[in-house]
Amino acid sequence: MDINVARAAILLVLMFSFLGLWAWAWSRKRKSAFHDASMLPLEEDFGQIPNNDDPGNGKGSKPC
Repeated sequence: MDINVARAAILLVLMFSFLGLWAWAWSRKRKSAFHDASMLPLEEDFGQIPNNDDPGNGKGSKPC
């Protein structure tokens, strides 16, 4: 087995791993889980996450 064959095999494994991870991260099934995780820094002390009707509507939080 030549070193170039090993390099090509490693390249293919890494490329397919990257594409699989990319497809997993951008799948529609994961969208709600990632949105919930993105709201964790805004979570109140009693565990409630602010609820907006449309996430990403660009309005931000309510004024004080």
